[in-house]
Amino acid sequence: MTLTRRKFLVKSSLSLAGTMFLSNQIFATRTAGSTTLGIQLYSVRDDMKTDPLGTLKQLSAMGYKNLEHANYGDRKFYGYSAAEFKKVLNDLGLKMPSGHTVMTGKHWDKNANDFTDGWKQTVEDAAIAGQRYVISPWLDDSLRKNYDDLLGMLDIFNKSGELCQKSGMKFGYHNHDFEFKESLNGKKVYDIILEHTDPKLVIQQIDIGNMYGAGGRALEILKKYPGRFESMHVKDEIKSTAKGEMDDEYDSTVLGKGILPVKKIVDLFKKSGGTTEFIIEQESYQGKTPLECSEEDLKVMKSWGY
Repeated sequence: MTLTRRKFLVKSSLSLAGTMFLSNQIFATRTAGSTTLGIQLYSVRDDMKTDPLGTLKQLSAMGYKNLEHANYGDRKFYGYSAAEFKKVLNDLGLKMPSGHTVMTGKHWDKNANDFTDGWKQTVEDAAIAGQRYVISPWLDDSLRKNYDDLLGMLDIFNKSGELCQKSGMKFGYHNHDFEFKESLNGKKVYDIILEHTDPKLVIQQIDIGNMYGAGGRALEILKKYPGRFESMHVKDEIKSTAKGEMDDEYDSTVLGKGILPVKKIVDLFKKSGGTTEFIIEQESYQGKTPLECSEEDLKVMKSWGY
């Protein structure tokens, strides 16, 4: 791959400013106990870069109904304003319940004791686009070197949860691999995150593939933290022929073709993980096109009853 998700996130930057948009109806139409199946658009990142509308049409034709974005900056989703993108999706029978936008310490103004206009606009645009979840999928290296600095950022996570609730949404955190490699004060970073984020304010979006090469095992984590994982990135993993996606020896692959017990994982997380949002993500393709893999992944999940 020419650009890993890790490098994509580290290099991503935001140019944002604005005011809040309040919408308390985003969750109103959900049925109790229902689940949502969707795709993370990073799975088809190159297609979305060259032809976003055509790619969305193909995903809709495959049978996808829900998307999670991985491209927001300058108040645009894939080149569209929030209102424009929502209309594009609506016209194709699609919804975008979730999205990835990295929140950093720079989004908190210590002097004002408040979020910057930039982060407030992130939340505003997410609400306009129809999101239910605003997910931050990264934690800067600088925040993982000192225990107190990490706790300070997790406090900001909780505050972001409060901010998102005012717009009828939820804030969440998405793991990679470093959370399972790195420790502070004798605890894995992931344990610190789970222990110091309020479940009422910060949901956890567990990526069952990212963690694998670092020793993270989804079923073991579920036993330790039942009910904490409202959202999941559904992945399977194979041994990589080169350096893998997380700079380890693994790459993602079509669901059911790898070494993870994916069906067992998704079924158990649905039963006792509190998981209602299942989001397919595949970043490596083993000679197939991203869209071909996306179609195969959807068929597998549907065959499993999702």
